[in-house]
Amino acid sequence: MYAIVANGFADGPAEALRDYLVARDAEVVTIFHPLTPEHGKRHVVTRYRNGRRLDERSIGLPVRPPLSFAFDPLVPLLPPRVDTWFGFNPLACARGLLAHRLGRARSVVLWSVDFVPDRFGASTIPTKIYDRLDRLCCIRADARIELSEAARDARNLRHALGEATAPTYVVPMGAWLERVPKSPSDGFIGRRVVFLGHLVPRQGMDVLLDALAIVKNSGGDVSADVIGTGPLEQHLRQRSAGLGLDETVRFHGFVTDHRDVERLLAESAIAVAPYRPGEGTFTSYADPGKLKAYLAAGLPVLLTDVPPNAQALAQEAGAELVAYDPQAIATAIMEGLSSPQRWRERRGAALAYVTRFDWEVLLADLLEKLQLPAR
Repeated sequence: MYAIVANGFADGPAEALRDYLVARDAEVVTIFHPLTPEHGKRHVVTRYRNGRRLDERSIGLPVRPPLSFAFDPLVPLLPPRVDTWFGFNPLACARGLLAHRLGRARSVVLWSVDFVPDRFGASTIPTKIYDRLDRLCCIRADARIELSEAARDARNLRHALGEATAPTYVVPMGAWLERVPKSPSDGFIGRRVVFLGHLVPRQGMDVLLDALAIVKNSGGDVSADVIGTGPLEQHLRQRSAGLGLDETVRFHGFVTDHRDVERLLAESAIAVAPYRPGEGTFTSYADPGKLKAYLAAGLPVLLTDVPPNAQALAQEAGAELVAYDPQAIATAIMEGLSSPQRWRERRGAALAYVTRFDWEVLLADLLEKLQLPAR
């Protein structure tokens, strides 16, 4: 029996692990806490057995994130009795370590989905508490998983871990390659740009809107889908309208079912990830899941040189690195749709590159290394 404890409800390692284990008839309990204020106040506990969902209960708290984070370890009050507890952040892992002390978890795994220097500000009390808890989990857990070498090395350095750490494995973001629909070989005809992500400043959506306005004003026949929500959503909707993009850009908000996200990606021609450069952004250490979703759909990708795998994507996956500049992005969009042959070459490179990130393979390899059988 496994416990999977995480914040957030978007597709990612926690959801992938759940699907993998449930498909193999493992008994699984998931505890999903809200990550952002947009996720509301619902904390959801779900049980799975024999490949199907047994029951689900929603526990409402009076506060939203980030205030609710302090209460996450109390939901549910009695932790489930499991063989392995997967905690996808330090609080979730610490709850697992306590469950281990109480004899309710045989082993505990810390699965870090990001690394943020000075998460709550430099030298603040919340940051110091977070760092101490993170370091404790890195040492006390039975195993530790990072999304990238950059995140692993940065966390080791920040916490001065040296050899005082649990066995550590790097498992990048993956994709369900058998499940994900692919863009057709003539997908460029739709001339549709897609953006997937949390609408916050570091994602660069404001620059993308400016770029789309340049494309429109130059006579380019391009439309765009924006998938995701966040604190900037209303501002970006207003900015889009102010730029005259009402007929160009569709805001979908938060899409609950990731299969609907995958369908929208497969209907697109070019995917954009204009991360804002800047010291301290956790994207510099991350393996953004949306990039794997883009590639799995066979989309040529435009991105700034911020994620640690940006250069590899440009060299091997048909991606193009662009400056964090509206004109540069607009030019790359128009040129990316100007040659059907080049578009097909980039599509083929994306599909070939992403085969190494099949969740089926990644998770099977990880469980074998952890010696934690799915049954």
